[in-house]
Amino acid sequence: MKKISLQIGKKEKAIDLYEKYYTIKKYITYRNSILSSVSKELLQNLLRIPNIPHEFVKKGNSSRDNEIIYKYGKIHLAKQIAHWDLCQKMELINCELGAKISGSGFSIYKGKVARLHRAMIEYFLEFNLQRGYIEYSVPFLVKPFSAKATGQLPDKENQMYYLSQSNLYLIPTGEIPLMNCYREIILKESQLPIKITTYTPCFRREAGSYGTNVRGLNRLHQFDKVEIIQITTPEFSYYALQEIVQHVKKLLISLKLPFRLLRLCGGDMGFTSAITYDFEVYSNAQNQWLEVSSISNCTDFQANRLKLRYKKTNREKTHICHSLNGSSIAIQRVLAVLLENNQTDKSIEIPETLIPYTGFKEIIFS
Repeated sequence: MKKISLQIGKKEKAIDLYEKYYTIKKYITYRNSILSSVSKELLQNLLRIPNIPHEFVKKGNSSRDNEIIYKYGKIHLAKQIAHWDLCQKMELINCELGAKISGSGFSIYKGKVARLHRAMIEYFLEFNLQRGYIEYSVPFLVKPFSAKATGQLPDKENQMYYLSQSNLYLIPTGEIPLMNCYREIILKESQLPIKITTYTPCFRREAGSYGTNVRGLNRLHQFDKVEIIQITTPEFSYYALQEIVQHVKKLLISLKLPFRLLRLCGGDMGFTSAITYDFEVYSNAQNQWLEVSSISNCTDFQANRLKLRYKKTNREKTHICHSLNGSSIAIQRVLAVLLENNQTDKSIEIPETLIPYTGFKEIIFS
């Protein structure tokens, strides 16, 4: 192209050269459009490739293949009243009113349950702060690129609420805004590990959910979660994983709830995770285990998308960080189990660790 342009400038066979010039230009434009289309398709396909499971992860396709690693607490056989029946009688949680205002999958909290709900958020955050996490307050709406950077898009697109007029998504987890605080950043190795926490409401469409396990507070379109994140070097990430697991374990023990720890099989793990541990608490009233925390080591999967790197020295080349996330904890399900498991003949007893935050020791049956 450049050579032809020079010849045209010298007026050597200008007409023939003009035709040749525009033919080549048109061909290059056509090839570039094909390249652009193929590149976009390739990128979309690459974004759908999940993280590679760790060698400890068991093969399997369903929750039946998950491994039970640890159990804590006694399961009482005495039948309790389910939280949805209890709260309807006492007018503490009103799912019907929530449905009237916003549709099914939304709830209204009243009186002492509203205060207990707020107390749990404050206690979980304080528990994290005392163990070295830095608190963040983050947006609840994110751009599509932010959700792609952490792996929620395109994997969870059908489960997320989208505001088309603003081109923004409501967050399904506080992990998205927390991790994007460190997007396209080069850290010093001395800054690692970074430990951060936040409280956010979370929004999920939960399309296709049905059955007894979705009643009451078990599965909502809007729920609350305290999230913890660690950003580490690759060498430290599996130590950090065990640290987070022990952290949530101590938190559940402080609430005196019976729980078990599971290591998820490959088919039950999240898209971004290399290995995941779930904590489940036992509900006496529902006679079932409810997931309240999920802890994952995403290795370099998210950090690669986020372009989150670190340097050991100023002159050395950059390395990709590792990222870990965990629920600390899902508020509504723990609230449900506290209401169900802590029933006496006359009241619902509040765990000792929460009393300084609630200001009361029990919720008396009316």
